[in-house]
Amino acid sequence: MIMDYSIVPELEPESDLLLENINSKIITDILEPNYGKFIFGPVTNGQAITIGNSLRRVLYSSILGTAITWVKIDGILHEYSTIKRIKESVEELLLNFKSIRIKSKSERSGKLRLEVEGEGKVCAADIMASSDFEIVNPDLHLATLDSKTSKLSVEFNIERGIGYKVKNIEEKESTIGILPVDGIFSPIRKVNYQVVKTTPSESGELENLILEIWTDSTKTPLKCIQEAANVLLTQYMIISKASEENQDDNDIESEIWRQLSPEQYNTTIEQLDLSSRTLNCLKRASLDTVGLIIETKRSDLLKIRNFGVKSFNELNDKFGNMGFLPEGFIWAANELENPEDTKED
Repeated sequence: MIMDYSIVPELEPESDLLLENINSKIITDILEPNYGKFIFGPVTNGQAITIGNSLRRVLYSSILGTAITWVKIDGILHEYSTIKRIKESVEELLLNFKSIRIKSKSERSGKLRLEVEGEGKVCAADIMASSDFEIVNPDLHLATLDSKTSKLSVEFNIERGIGYKVKNIEEKESTIGILPVDGIFSPIRKVNYQVVKTTPSESGELENLILEIWTDSTKTPLKCIQEAANVLLTQYMIISKASEENQDDNDIESEIWRQLSPEQYNTTIEQLDLSSRTLNCLKRASLDTVGLIIETKRSDLLKIRNFGVKSFNELNDKFGNMGFLPEGFIWAANELENPEDTKED
């Protein structure tokens, strides 16, 4: 498989010399559900290690994934409880639940349930099927029920995120029965890269980058490398467009959404706990994620029917409290020139 990355920013004449007579391409040498080997090149001497190191770091830190963040077990109030007629302790169950790998088929959070009775072993395959999520390691052992009267009922909270989220006991302690779980969101298990010199050409010393990626099968290695490249491309494009003059407020506002992580960008408006009025206005305008809202100009938001200053400032408060806005930035409606645009019907 050969992928042609033809979208390259216009280069200055000095940069053109680096790519003259070089036809770089990426070849998928091996592609399996949880392993991929890719060869990228040729590139000029010294570039392969730069590209490889950047991709490796982004693959480890910034690929969106899905994980269990807390569970509720019927009859259990805290992780130090014991469950009758079940071999494992609650702590052991939580460690097993942490290892469940989930492929998301949608862009929203959700729930899964496990309901089992009777003697025998319980595996991840026993979790009830869902149209939104797929268990990719169904053979994973979860529990051992040692009596015909044994019963295990579990609710799993599924979220999307990046990296690794350490369980926050204090965050959940106000809700009785919620047991936090460390969230392993990253689908990446291992990344290796190697730089191989190629036959010198008219362009001088050339080299290839060999990149190997291992995943947990919730995402293919090809999908992961594409996401990593897009993360880098987004950041580099901002730098490539930098000017010597300071940006005005409108320019800064238009770039805020680029600073959002994939998890923040895809946060649904239902997760913001907005008033019914504000929520319905945004739904009618098909602005159903935080990223889409922040990409929209303030003046355009205030043109939405029944969406006025109060609704706007409600969003501003939510975004500020939830960390969606840069520190010190005020995304407020009071600077608009046309007061007619701020009226609520």
